[in-house]
Amino acid sequence: MARSPFLDKVRNRMRMAGYSERTIKTYIYWIKYFIHFHGKRHPETLHNDEVCSFLSHLASNKHMAINSQKTALNALAFLYNQFLKQPLGDLGFVYAQRQRRLPQVLTQQEVKRIINELGERDRLIVSLMYGSGLRISECLRLRVKDIHFETGSLDVIDGKGGKDRKTILSKNIVGDLQNQIQNSIALQEKDNLSGLGPSLPGALGRKLPNAYRQPAWMFVFPSTTICKHPITGIHCRHHLHETVMRKALAKACKSAGIYNKRITCHTFRHSFATELLRAGRDIRTVQELLGHKDVSTTQIYTHVVGQHFAGTDSPLDLI
Repeated sequence: MARSPFLDKVRNRMRMAGYSERTIKTYIYWIKYFIHFHGKRHPETLHNDEVCSFLSHLASNKHMAINSQKTALNALAFLYNQFLKQPLGDLGFVYAQRQRRLPQVLTQQEVKRIINELGERDRLIVSLMYGSGLRISECLRLRVKDIHFETGSLDVIDGKGGKDRKTILSKNIVGDLQNQIQNSIALQEKDNLSGLGPSLPGALGRKLPNAYRQPAWMFVFPSTTICKHPITGIHCRHHLHETVMRKALAKACKSAGIYNKRITCHTFRHSFATELLRAGRDIRTVQELLGHKDVSTTQIYTHVVGQHFAGTDSPLDLI
C-alpha cells in the first residue's frame, strides 16, 4: 500500500521534534483515523468543529477510554498547532470523569508461581519488572551499559515522558543476568561478522560509526530476527518485541492456575511499589524508583496496602 506523502511529512516533523518512534506511530494512527472519519478530506479544510465531532464519535459511538481520547486529541493538537500552524482554539470538549481504580497486585507467592512457569529469558524479564519496578518497554530497551552490578543498580534511559532514572537491581538475579548479557554479546559478535549490530538511538550511528560493535550498546534482550531501522533503513537487530513477553506471561498465568486476577506486564510494577511500601519504605523513595513526576501518582499504592487507614480498628473488633 502506497504511503501518504502528507503523513510522511508529519512523521518527519515529529522525528525532528524528538518524539519517540512509539509516539510517532500512535499519533500517525490517530491522525489517519481522523482523516478517514471525515471522508479523507485534507486536515487543512477541517478544524475545531470537525475535531470535536471526531472526539465525540470516539466517546459516544466507539466507547473509547478517556486515555485513548486524550491521546487522539494530543495527536491532533500536534497536527494543527505544530505542523499546520493552525492552532486549535477552545474546543469546549469535556471528558467524562474517570473512575479511580486500585491497581491489581500480586502476592509474593503468586509472583513465585508465575516465575516458575516461565522459561529462563522470560523469567529474567519478569524478575526485572518485579524486582526493579520497570515497565515492559523499559525492561526490553535495557542495554549492557545500563546494568551496574557493582552498585546493584540499573539505569532507565528515556523512560515515560523522556525521563532518565536509576533504580535498584536485585542480587538474586545477578548470575542469570550476567549469563544473559554474555549470550547477547555473543550474538552481537556473530552479527558483526555480517556487518550488522543492535539498532542505535538517534544520530549515534553517525557520530560513532563503530558503536554497533561495542558490547555496551547491545540490548540485554535482543530480538531473534533482523529488521530494517525505521529511520535509517539500515538492517539491524532491535530488542525483543513486547508481544513476545505478553504471550509468554498469559501462558504462565494459566499454567500457574491464577484465574482471579487480570495480570499484565504492568502488574509486576504495581506489585513492586506495593511491596516496598508494605516493607516500610518511604513514599518519596518509591516515587523516585518508579519515576513518577508527582507523589500523588505514587500515593495510590498506599490504598492498596491500607496505609491510608493504618491504626484504624474495625468497629466489630471493639465489641
